[in-house]
Amino acid sequence: MFREDALGTDDGVEIARRIAEDEVDRSAVLEAAIARAESVHPQLNAIAHPMFDAARELLARTRSAALSGAPAFLKDTEAVIGWPARFGSRALSDQPATKNNRFAAQFLATGLVPLGTTTMSEFGLTGTTEPLLYGRTHNPWKRGFSSGGSSGGSAALVAAGVVPIAHANDGGGSIRIPAACCGLVGLKPSRGRLLDLEASKLMPVRLQHQGMLSRSVRDTATFYFAAERHHRNRTLPEIGLVRHPGRRLRIGFYAGLSENEPAHPDCAAAVHRTAELCESLGHTVEPCDAPFEDHFHEDFLLLWSMMAFAIDRLGRVIVRADLDREQLDEFTRGLSRRFAASASGAPAAIVRLRQLGRRFLSRFDRYDVLLSPTTATPAPEHGFIGPEVDFETCLERMRWFIPFTPIHNVSGSPAMSLPVATSSDGLPVGVQIAAGMGAERTLLELALELEAASSWPTLAP
Repeated sequence: MFREDALGTDDGVEIARRIAEDEVDRSAVLEAAIARAESVHPQLNAIAHPMFDAARELLARTRSAALSGAPAFLKDTEAVIGWPARFGSRALSDQPATKNNRFAAQFLATGLVPLGTTTMSEFGLTGTTEPLLYGRTHNPWKRGFSSGGSSGGSAALVAAGVVPIAHANDGGGSIRIPAACCGLVGLKPSRGRLLDLEASKLMPVRLQHQGMLSRSVRDTATFYFAAERHHRNRTLPEIGLVRHPGRRLRIGFYAGLSENEPAHPDCAAAVHRTAELCESLGHTVEPCDAPFEDHFHEDFLLLWSMMAFAIDRLGRVIVRADLDREQLDEFTRGLSRRFAASASGAPAAIVRLRQLGRRFLSRFDRYDVLLSPTTATPAPEHGFIGPEVDFETCLERMRWFIPFTPIHNVSGSPAMSLPVATSSDGLPVGVQIAAGMGAERTLLELALELEAASSWPTLAP
């Protein structure tokens, strides 16, 4: 689709190298990305707020770093001076931020140059990007299908080849779900690995994790290396720059919620093929039970509903003073009502989730890595989950589509979606690899090995 401009087919690392060695002009790279964005947006509807002139100004101030000059996008959650951030909701205005938030500063410190912000579901509460504020974001692999959520705009732009890297964040799967839907690499890091909003600390279980999406493992590894150069959490092992595969691992895998609840055949098959590949590479691989206990998904839903309730009832305090709760969509309101009706069960649910998180982490005493589907089905068609679907139906469909990702938000452990296959309908299929707290390096080393040993489907550039 895009091959003849200054970006070519390169990943972010190669673009930064070419700029650093004066093989290509950084302004030419930026203008090529802007041209791609303008070309693709009418088909994908993935850009929330184009900030092209601001990007040109940022480029002039970009300092030397691992990804200097590589174009990118930020999700519509981050405060950048002079930029609007609406969290995908009509309830917030487009008033510009007065300062950079902590993560935006960390993101910019990697040398990436964001061109604007990307579409997302309202407050990141659904696993698809079909908000009333922007309308539907299309999957570049197949129009009319979801790009995943909540970071669906970022995923669509990276998959379409507009930029090599885009910001995403993840409170229940919002890095990994769009990565799986759009055929990308998506690493949700350990809790606290990257800087986050101060408000995230108000949750009784901290679910939110910052991160990014890319088309190559190398870009993902380099981003985390560069981010740690800006700020390192000293309570976690340093990731460092991962360039090569590592040691042989003990890998456990599961392909469904239970023996009686398998994932979609295409998603389950991708897990089994990846397990076989890992074994052929010398890793020790064995099937294991899925980690989900009886109360888990209901308890997680109650905690998720608590976030919607807080936005609905306290949004002007914890989100922004201009929030108009009358403009919230029906799914956000439905979650808020659900929490209000069942709030008495919240203390016990929180205790169970914290205990389960600790028990889940103990699994990594036996295994170095757990392998599973990322999503239970390939990307659904538009309208399967969205604002026009009644609340209870939407909730039930969400439960089936994305049951595998939230456990890692509860535990705080790193998990990564890899684009290993396509479905019978030609849509990407991702598998999820997970490791113990602080073990991102293990995941990146395994991902590099799997990337080199297989031909991952690709769409762009």
